[in-house]
Amino acid sequence: MEFLPPMSARNATLIGLAAIILWSTVVGFLRSVSEGLGAIGGAAMVYSLSALLLLFIVGLPKLSSFPRKYLYWGCVLFVSYEICLSLSVGFANSGSQAIEVSMVNYLWPSLTLLFVTLADRKRPKFLMLPGMLICFAGLGKVLGGENGLSLNDMAGNVASNPLSYGLAFVGAVIWSAYCVMTKKLANGSNGITLFFMLTAAALWLKFFLTDTPAMHFSLHILVNLVLVSIAMGLGYAAWNIGMLHGNATLLATASYFTPVISALFAAMLLGESLSLYFWTGALMVCTGSLICWYSTKGAT
Repeated sequence: MEFLPPMSARNATLIGLAAIILWSTVVGFLRSVSEGLGAIGGAAMVYSLSALLLLFIVGLPKLSSFPRKYLYWGCVLFVSYEICLSLSVGFANSGSQAIEVSMVNYLWPSLTLLFVTLADRKRPKFLMLPGMLICFAGLGKVLGGENGLSLNDMAGNVASNPLSYGLAFVGAVIWSAYCVMTKKLANGSNGITLFFMLTAAALWLKFFLTDTPAMHFSLHILVNLVLVSIAMGLGYAAWNIGMLHGNATLLATASYFTPVISALFAAMLLGESLSLYFWTGALMVCTGSLICWYSTKGAT
């Protein structure tokens, strides 16, 4: 983003923190859009507008300068993840289930730390195991509903919509792999605009080749469509500024609280009331991720 004027580390950090807030609104807005435009059609519209916004803000990079492996694997993993994320939320049976599904996706921070450790051929530190266990126990509380950590209720909840929950979990694994791949292969390259364009193209292809419901536009849907597209596009652009010029450690730490912030925004936007068990589980997911992060300090 060469056209941006020089800025202080403090301002860059604030911009990076704004990215976390922007991303936290995505689940609620995306679910609202999918209710009017359909899971596939709504996602295709969102990524098309976000790609257009990124084209103006970030621009289309010079692909010839990209490492070949990053360009190939980045396209495959990023597009796959974004499709999994958007469709897992869109195919949820209700607003509350969409929020639960998003919590499954937020396993990616702890999984990323585990994958990075394994990719570096290092033995996971002792705290990594309890951190992972706390994350999954927290997710269990979220999926257990009113009965908390109940295996029967968890299984029944997942069985009610295995597609959404499955896409969310696969997406968490894919995004973790993408983060590791980017660290190893990107060499400073940023293909975000291209990746968004390809995601939009893949979704439109699926929209036209499959039997999808007709889109029903309204002022409410259009407003949410614009807002979620801005949140996605500006979120990625702002995060890039923060990580490049701000306090990366502070931003990484703050990002682990995204599950709770995202659930809060989604609950307000969708008019959903979430149980105490849900919020306890969400906090456990955040805590487990922070423990995993703490276990890696000094390990690399």
